[in-house]
Amino acid sequence: MSEQRPELTRTDPDDISSNPSDNRPFGSMLDARLSRRGALRGGTAAAAGFVLLGGPANGTATARPVAAAPPTGGGHHRELLGFRQVDTHDEDVLTVPEGYCTQVLIPWGTPIQPGGPRWRKDASNTAADQARQLGMNHDGMHFFPLGKGRHASSRRGLLVLNHEYVDQQLLFPDGEEDMTPEKVAKALAAHGVSIVEIECGADGRWHTVRSRLARKVTGSTPVTFSGPVAEQHPELRARNRPMGTLNNCSMGVTPWGTYLTCEENFNSYFGTEDPDWRPNAVERRYGINSEGFGYGWHRASERFDIAVNPKEANRFGWVVEIDPKDPAAVPVKRTALGRIKHEGCVTTVSRGRIVGYTGDDQDGDYVYKFVGDRPWRDHLDRGRSPLDHGTLYVARFDDDGTGTWLPLVFGRGPLTRRNGWRDQADVLLRTRMAADALGATPMDRPEWLAVHPKSRDVYVSLTNGSGRGGAANPRQPNPYGHIVRWREHGGDNTATRFEWEVFVLAGDPAHDDRVELGDNMFGSPDGLWFDPDGRLWIQTDVSNSSQNLPEKGYENIGNNAMLAADPDTGEIRRFLVGPRGCEITGVVTTPDQRTMFVNVQHPGEETPAWGTPTPENPRAVSNWPDHDPEGRPRSATVVIWREDGGKVGAP
Repeated sequence: MSEQRPELTRTDPDDISSNPSDNRPFGSMLDARLSRRGALRGGTAAAAGFVLLGGPANGTATARPVAAAPPTGGGHHRELLGFRQVDTHDEDVLTVPEGYCTQVLIPWGTPIQPGGPRWRKDASNTAADQARQLGMNHDGMHFFPLGKGRHASSRRGLLVLNHEYVDQQLLFPDGEEDMTPEKVAKALAAHGVSIVEIECGADGRWHTVRSRLARKVTGSTPVTFSGPVAEQHPELRARNRPMGTLNNCSMGVTPWGTYLTCEENFNSYFGTEDPDWRPNAVERRYGINSEGFGYGWHRASERFDIAVNPKEANRFGWVVEIDPKDPAAVPVKRTALGRIKHEGCVTTVSRGRIVGYTGDDQDGDYVYKFVGDRPWRDHLDRGRSPLDHGTLYVARFDDDGTGTWLPLVFGRGPLTRRNGWRDQADVLLRTRMAADALGATPMDRPEWLAVHPKSRDVYVSLTNGSGRGGAANPRQPNPYGHIVRWREHGGDNTATRFEWEVFVLAGDPAHDDRVELGDNMFGSPDGLWFDPDGRLWIQTDVSNSSQNLPEKGYENIGNNAMLAADPDTGEIRRFLVGPRGCEITGVVTTPDQRTMFVNVQHPGEETPAWGTPTPENPRAVSNWPDHDPEGRPRSATVVIWREDGGKVGAP
């Protein structure tokens, strides 16, 4: 262990807790669990050359032993990882293993429909143009097949993807100067969800096609509310009609074929110039203040002035259901899943009932689970949404390796009228405060969750945190993050008890000798996704205020990356490394698993390691993927496939 541990950055607002409770934090329980069963080690065969998207090849990595872990799939274990690991790097390129090919698809500004408004590299596209183009900062996504049969279904489909936020220095020709209504309108059009129809041509390249299904759901699209918090609820009566979805981070899909987009840092868009305004208790708990994250929209639009239009903020922080195959369907905010900073909402089915897991992505907040009250098909047969009928729970992780799901139900436990709770709608509007009252376990920024396709074990990425807790906290602060997994009692995902363990402790062994990753080190795990074979894909989001910086302990980890893990053996290999300033987020394959789609978000964003983009020089950090000497960096989806036509990641 080095003499001095890296300091946890406080630059990112979601690294700052708004949780005032004294609930026992997860960190104080972690050391005991690590002492019982160490974090799983990552192993790899020696890495060799790799393919680059935009630059030359670089070095090799050495092997490290694999540590065994209890099998999760049961029965004979077959090898899952069949590629040679790529090295870390800090170049402005995207790298994948030898034997793999890549294609940049649908970068920010691509027309939703062929023939739509063309991308202008000087960022001079109007708000009206942006409403017909791919949004900014691609995040979670899913591929919905359209073709019939296994082959055709993997060559044509709808790609539905989130756009988390905007970088206003890159979005506008003059950057953040002089916020105007037109700028707010363009920024709103760059948020939300894009639905595009794509097809693989005879040459093996993917492209968009004209489609009646292609469309945008933006920050201005009409929406409705369903569940215990109805659209007419007094706390939703803002000055404008219900519209828009914002800060769309991760997602989920339902067994009935809809897409769940999740609203995370919605507080970032609100502010006020009113010197007399002060946040109330609920606003403080959700991080709402007079400045937000500095967007300045409130100076040009009363919709985002928290003093003038306070109820508008209550319309965000929900899981939003979209039917990608019905252009006439109005997006619905499903209030039974609670109002938090939803990172995502991964679903599974147990005993015929829908189960949805979601994390509240802020330091010191919680992990939640929604369980339907009856089989989901029964609800659909009655013309009702399965997501409107069920119980929302919050997790308590106990130090003996067990855990309990605590029900967020009005009238139960402390959630009574006597304690100031009015009804179930009130519980869901103030979900964070209800979870505080129940004694849930504060976590180090719970991000994506993933459910193993065979064992139904659940994994959650904890990207980093302040290590709020006692002396037993093994990392205080926790700048690198870790992944926790649990098995629900009896293998039933509707159960209210579970057993948990640390799957992997992320970080750099040079700075923390408890990290056992070797050359496949990584930091700040974020995106998680299981492919149908049970490979766990891990995507990283090291903050740009830490990325590549020795003083933050990130000089060896390099740019953000995607790795693949074998949950049974604990083996982890680095599959992809992104360009400068980006995070890697969002991953899915076609049904035959021979084509993978991965999102590269915010390449070129400001970072102390490389510089600050300006209107005069938007390329200060990155010029990926176009590498145009007069262009600017653009988030994009990358298509990845094997030269031999095999399954991505497989032997």
